[in-house]
Amino acid sequence: MNRRRTFAVALAVTALAAGMGAARSTPTPGPSATPTPSPSPSATQSDGTLQILTYRGYAEYGGVSPRANWVVPFEKETGCRIARLDIAHSPEDLAAKVDDRPYDVMTAGPVLAADLIEGKKAQPIDTAKVSGYDDLDERFRDMTTVDGKVYGVPYLWAYHEYVYDSDKVKAPRLEQVFTSERSALRDNPLTIADAAQAEGSAEEPYELGAGDLGRAADLLGRQKERTYWRDAIDLVKGFATGSLDYAQVTPYHRLLLQKAGLPVKTLETRETTGWADSWMLGAHVADTTCAYRWLTWVASPDRQRDAAAWAGMAPAGDKACKGRARQMCELYGVGDDKVLDRVVFAVRPPGDCQAGEGKCADLPDYTAWAERWRELVE
Repeated sequence: MNRRRTFAVALAVTALAAGMGAARSTPTPGPSATPTPSPSPSATQSDGTLQILTYRGYAEYGGVSPRANWVVPFEKETGCRIARLDIAHSPEDLAAKVDDRPYDVMTAGPVLAADLIEGKKAQPIDTAKVSGYDDLDERFRDMTTVDGKVYGVPYLWAYHEYVYDSDKVKAPRLEQVFTSERSALRDNPLTIADAAQAEGSAEEPYELGAGDLGRAADLLGRQKERTYWRDAIDLVKGFATGSLDYAQVTPYHRLLLQKAGLPVKTLETRETTGWADSWMLGAHVADTTCAYRWLTWVASPDRQRDAAAWAGMAPAGDKACKGRARQMCELYGVGDDKVLDRVVFAVRPPGDCQAGEGKCADLPDYTAWAERWRELVE
């Protein structure tokens, strides 16, 4: 590794270790699953407690950096005490933890949100009790609205880009992202949708028929030696050491790599995929007073600003796009329909179609996607 790339590794890894790489797509090891380590000793008399399940970077208490702390102020301002703050490192980890105990509030992406709603593990939210809910982007509000009932408060979102090493790749092609052994893709079954977009035959990448699913999996299966990543540090090391030519990243990851001096450029595509995470209310919660105070807290521009800047993602409400979150909003194109219209936001396959019913009879469900993914990565 040359000196420039050695320095790039050190710089980018330092940024990630500082907490700036806690984005949903790249969960990195955070505090162990324990009660909040240091709830505010000066919190007012609590009229309730909360048990929270989320990703690192989504509910920070100052344990990683004193600059990132919106849990303790919540306790002070509301009188509610966070009795437990459990951290998940991946979507699969979060889904597994949901059944460990009855959480009051939890974050969920498209697959888990659909599972929670369908399994009656989340209860409808009375949005009149969530100040600021109507200020959040309607497209994200609609993602967790089922039969007229709201189940989620949108929080953070992101989308994918494809980058390449411009020192080594002079004629980049999208197909190479999925067929090269020197490529890194997210380790997630929904990455099959990205392959379907690249393959080009499917109109709706999350509503794949058996044939389309097979073709997308076959495209991925051409290369057995590629990297499937969960930690953004793998991307930094891969480009810095020269072992990667291509990678599937978020705009934040691309910015981080470029700031580290690595020669990565964006491969232009007609469309891409993205996802949004929302806060949901546990089905078991009887006294929802503190839960609604938390939902109002995370819907506020100040908290979304904190989380977006810290996690390297975009806030669900554009009122958060000031101060420390301005860069993330510009990076993701918040409020720019030209950017967002080319993003196909993830849903649990097969989306609004009900697998096995009518015209959807040929559409495999998420279980089939997960099985195909295991075959690819194992």
